Amino acid sequence: MQSGRLYIVGTPIGNLGDLTPRAADAFRAADAICCEDTRVTAKLLAHLEISRPLIRCDENVIAARAPEIVERVLAGEIVAFASDAGMPSVSDPGQVLVDAAREAGADVEVIPGPSACVTALVASGISCEHFFFEGFLPRKNGERVRRLQELALVPGALLFYESPHRVAASLDAIAQVFPARTVALCRELTKLHEEVLRDKAPQLADAVRERGELRGEMVVIVAPPMADELSGLRGAVAADAHVDPDEALRADIEQALAAGESTSALSKRLAQQYSRKKRDVYNLILQMDEQR
Repeated sequence: MQSGRLYIVGTPIGNLGDLTPRAADAFRAADAICCEDTRVTAKLLAHLEISRPLIRCDENVIAARAPEIVERVLAGEIVAFASDAGMPSVSDPGQVLVDAAREAGADVEVIPGPSACVTALVASGISCEHFFFEGFLPRKNGERVRRLQELALVPGALLFYESPHRVAASLDAIAQVFPARTVALCRELTKLHEEVLRDKAPQLADAVRERGELRGEMVVIVAPPMADELSGLRGAVAADAHVDPDEALRADIEQALAAGESTSALSKRLAQQYSRKKRDVYNLILQMDEQR
């Protein structure tokens, strides 16, 4: 019986010249090709003058189709899997298929290829001795800020993928949590209009907002914390471990009211900071203001 195999194929993130000979050979050897979007992969195969049956395996259906695909591999077929761009399973579908194949004892071979996060890290010029890849930040601002705060102690660069319509909001959140850090925004990597914007977090957030909506795939790189920032963060975490969050919230409200901060702005700021509902914080502010 023919020995089946599952190829996990890295594909270009923009420039088709980055496709490796091994990737092209894997597509040619495949009996079928699983892909995130059949239209995208069809264009890549047309460039290679390869024609193979395509099976849609995006994040909505890949889990359901994985058992069938693995059975085909076990039966002796060669199946290739490719996401729209870059390495499958890196913030893209694919991991569930690899897990299923490994669990069933099917042969899996990874064909390395371009990766947007690593390409952006090098292009940014930001220290890459240590780095942490987060993928996409949460959509809701409160959750986004909270997640950034959780990542503050990571002693390396932070890497995020972002979409054009959300990048301004994410940069605002990064500026709020990391106002002293350098941040790079890398977009359209390996393409004609490749661009790397780099500045301190607040300045970069302002510059992107002024330019309006940007186009293309984007990677955001946040520089590692300096030694004094890291020391201060660790001290704050140790102190916070002994502070009741409700008491801390009330203390911040009392201080802000004494400083004359508006109720609306204060409720929005503290709701984000403490990951609370804005209405609940607003009502607490009104209650404490009446009691003053």
